[in-house]
Formats: sequence, structure tokens, C-alpha cells
Amino acid sequence: MSLSRESIQRHGDALYHALVTRTTIAPLVSREPDLTVEDAYRIQERMLSHRLERGEKIVGKKIGVTSRAVQELIGVKQPDFGQLTSGMAYEEGQDVPLGDLIQPRAEAEVAFVLKSDLNGPGVTATDVLRATDYVVPCFEIVDSRITDWKIKIQDTVADNASCGVYLLGKRRISPNKVDLNLAGMVLERNGELFSTAAGAAVQGGPVNAVVWLANTLGALGIPFRAGEVILSGSQSTLVPCVAGDSLRCTVGGIGACEIHFTGARA
Repeated sequence: MSLSRESIQRHGDALYHALVTRTTIAPLVSREPDLTVEDAYRIQERMLSHRLERGEKIVGKKIGVTSRAVQELIGVKQPDFGQLTSGMAYEEGQDVPLGDLIQPRAEAEVAFVLKSDLNGPGVTATDVLRATDYVVPCFEIVDSRITDWKIKIQDTVADNASCGVYLLGKRRISPNKVDLNLAGMVLERNGELFSTAAGAAVQGGPVNAVVWLANTLGALGIPFRAGEVILSGSQSTLVPCVAGDSLRCTVGGIGACEIHFTGARA
């Protein structure tokens, strides 16, 4: 049985309150054992509605839970998605203030920026490449409003796929000029090697992840719009965010992106 409208609103409001007060709440599944993923997306919509009411705009989407290891950890067999808002966006060269976040962790990945609309279902990899203006290395700072990251898939979906903020690099490359499946990624923390990965770690390749999302959203009547940013999923292990630290990810065939954390609030 689906949750009542009142329950959806209550949980969405609680997550938004946790966001603005930088506090956490107990896992939703601990209070709603029958909570479905469909219910969780309705809670996500309620949470996001408050951000839009305060003047933010939807600027893109993010794909989460793309690696098999993370899927096994929370007991799912497919990714999830969240909405990116204008209030989450940073560009390379801007410091990211950790004081605005709760329990942030960094992920290195590849972002797609669209030049034309993309409407599923029926979207193919060729369609994604044709609609993409450029790809760029980026960092997503995930941040859970659920205490101690004790999440199930329903919790992270309701919490807007654990969106925090994201930072796009300055290096822009046509997706037709690089093999995103084979492109290696090197992640450094304060100048020292932290991890390595390849694009194939994300749903067999970042383009495949975007195909999945375009078709999933299309079935829900939600299109991708020209100009939107799509975060294709983490290629790195999660990195704890510490004030004063700098991270650098380098993607073969694309280039590098750097992020620096401060402790102050924006």
C-alpha cells in the first residue's frame, strides 16, 4: 500500500528541514517498513518543491547507485536518480564551503551537458552522444540527511539521491573525441594518489548510465532539456571531505578538475 499524501508531505518536509538546519533524521525505512521506491520518489518531489519555492531552478539530473558494489550494499539491482538545482552548482576555481553541508563525501565522475532535448523511452547510446554538447570531469559532493549514512534505497531516493553540491571542471570535450568506457580516471587527494578507475565501472560506461536515466525518466513523462547537466555516476570511491583538502581527478582524453574545501559557510 502506498503512503498517504499526508505521510509523503511529512517526510518530505522533515528532509527539507534537515537540509536547511544541517541536521539529520532517522532512516525513513525504520519508521515506514512498507515504504516503496515509488513512495520515496514522491517524497523527493515534496522535498524539492521547497527548494523551488525559495527560487532555485532545476538545472539537471544525477545518477546514483551505479556501481555493483554500492548496489549490493543497499540491496538493489538498478541505479536511482535525483534532481540538480541551481543552488547546488559550483564551477572550478570556486571553494566549496563544508559549513553548508552535513556529512559530505566526494565522488569523481564525468558530467554530460546537453545541446538538445532528449526524450525517452527508446533512447540509445547514439542518441545520447548526438544530444550531448560536451563532457567534463566533475566532482559531486554527496550529502545524506539520514543519520550516519544508514540508508536503504528508499532513504537515498527520498533524500534526492543524497545530492549535496557539484562542481564542473573547465575542460570541455566532445563525447565523440574520447572513448568514455575505456577512459581511465585518476583521483588525487592533496597531491597523493587516492584511487583509479575506468568508465566501464559505471553501468558498463557513462553513456549507458545516461541512456538508462533518459529512458527511465521518459517512461515517467520527464524529458531532458537542452542545457541540462547530467552527472553520470561515481567512478571513484567515496572521499571524506575535510576543510583545507584539495582533490584532483584526471580523466584520460578529457582532462583534469580540481576542488578545494573550506570550513566556512557560503
